[in-house]
Amino acid sequence: MTAEILLTVAGLALLDTLSPATIGVTIYLLLTADRRLAPLLFTYLGTVAAFYFTLGVALVLGLDVFLAAAGDALNTRTSFWIQAVIGAAMLIGSFLIPTKRAAPSPRTPRVHTLPAMIGFGLTTGLLEAGMALPYLGAIGILISADVGAHQWLPVIAGYNLVMVLPPVLMYLAWNLLGARIRPRLQRWRDKIAGGTRETMAWILGIAGFLVLRDAVFRLSGDGSAFPF
Repeated sequence: MTAEILLTVAGLALLDTLSPATIGVTIYLLLTADRRLAPLLFTYLGTVAAFYFTLGVALVLGLDVFLAAAGDALNTRTSFWIQAVIGAAMLIGSFLIPTKRAAPSPRTPRVHTLPAMIGFGLTTGLLEAGMALPYLGAIGILISADVGAHQWLPVIAGYNLVMVLPPVLMYLAWNLLGARIRPRLQRWRDKIAGGTRETMAWILGIAGFLVLRDAVFRLSGDGSAFPF
């Protein structure tokens, strides 16, 4: 696996840290969970990460039969052009998403129990799986790289760890600063609730750029046609 592929996947993983649902639920728990914060939060985050890890592995393994039948067809200039068109469409589409009216914010759990966190983590994954464009783009890039499980498996695991890193950092900040950051968290909560569509537009645009960039790099052979 080349450094270019790893950098592209890493960029998509960083983009996935902007998930409004995960950050929104984390803020909600920080503001309301009190003494049971750690087990509740990490149960939720662990469930989300495990869901997406399982989804990623299933997508890669589930396409093995298709890839075996396709042979080298997916490693051709035609397939890279198709990838480039998809990336360009995502990039253009990001400018077409209306951002003036906010999309409904993700619901927050009302029951502070571990089973509730597991259920809500699974619900978050199921509802967002179809919109997890950076993750799906990363999986597509890993599949097209045609590498063994010993290479793509740790990459998927690392991707999911990066994806839940901001909530972990927020938890650490809460333990260090406590009530001093409560007003800031409340403002962030309101901003997330009111700016979901705008965030989605940014995620779609950046993911499209990264997918397009990877395709152009492969088409150029050495990346000279798209050096950044």
